Amino acid sequence: MHKKLKYISISVISLVLMALFISSCNHTKDKHDASGTFEATEVLISSEATGKIMEFNIDEGQVLKANQYVGFIDSVQVYLKKKQLLKSIQAVKIRNPEIQKQIAVFEQQIATQKNEKKRVQNLVDANVANQKQLDDINAYIALLERQLTAQKSVLNTTSKVLYEEASAMEVQIEQLNDQLKKCRIINPVDGTVLVKYSEKNEISIPGKVMYKIADLENMTFRAYITSDQISKMKIGQNVKVLADFGDENRTYDGRVAWISGKSEFTPKTIQTQDERANLVYAVKVAVKNDGFLKIGMYGKLNLLTEN
Repeated sequence: MHKKLKYISISVISLVLMALFISSCNHTKDKHDASGTFEATEVLISSEATGKIMEFNIDEGQVLKANQYVGFIDSVQVYLKKKQLLKSIQAVKIRNPEIQKQIAVFEQQIATQKNEKKRVQNLVDANVANQKQLDDINAYIALLERQLTAQKSVLNTTSKVLYEEASAMEVQIEQLNDQLKKCRIINPVDGTVLVKYSEKNEISIPGKVMYKIADLENMTFRAYITSDQISKMKIGQNVKVLADFGDENRTYDGRVAWISGKSEFTPKTIQTQDERANLVYAVKVAVKNDGFLKIGMYGKLNLLTEN
């Protein structure tokens, strides 16, 4: 009977030791350096034009490329204003004076009077004509030259005014071209549509959010590390990130992309290896998504130790 009790006691002790060993193994397995959540840079795409949405070809969950056309906003009124300005510029150009043609009369008169001056000069030299006739011709030539100068000044001023008027209209056309460009809805970044806020046939105004997009292929894991751990981390360092899927974890290769330059108080929702630490540093780890990672998913961070 004594031997039997001794055998039972040894068996119980063996079971207890085995349980402690398993518990210790599980504890070691679950040990991690930091915890955090997965996030992605979310971009709100807003309208840049006013009008009715004529076409809007996106759906939530759709993957879009940068510079991809997804729809357009009614632009008829803007286009008509542009046509009106183009006609106005043509009218201004027609009003622009032909300077050479308008001064040709004065130049011809001056040339004629100069020829007459030579003839009278010869007559004066031969004592056939008097000096007054020559003086009158010189005075008339001077008058014609002053009139020519004044006419050139008026025509040049008119031409410059019309040129500036046309230039101002061309600037307005550039503004309308920019408005027409903004009537086209072009997706600016690569990513997946998270939320769609607008629909076809709705009225859009500048600043109205149309959809939210984020690059889900390249996720960021944000975690917090203690001051003791920061000496073991540097930007560009490779780490392991474990995503929590409930019953199982998936391990991903990560690279430290950013480390905060200042410490902050431990967030209540974030656990760290040292629960007694009051100050921690935020870090961001770049992780390639295989399609399973989601924004807000919980995960753990393990530092890679060099052998």
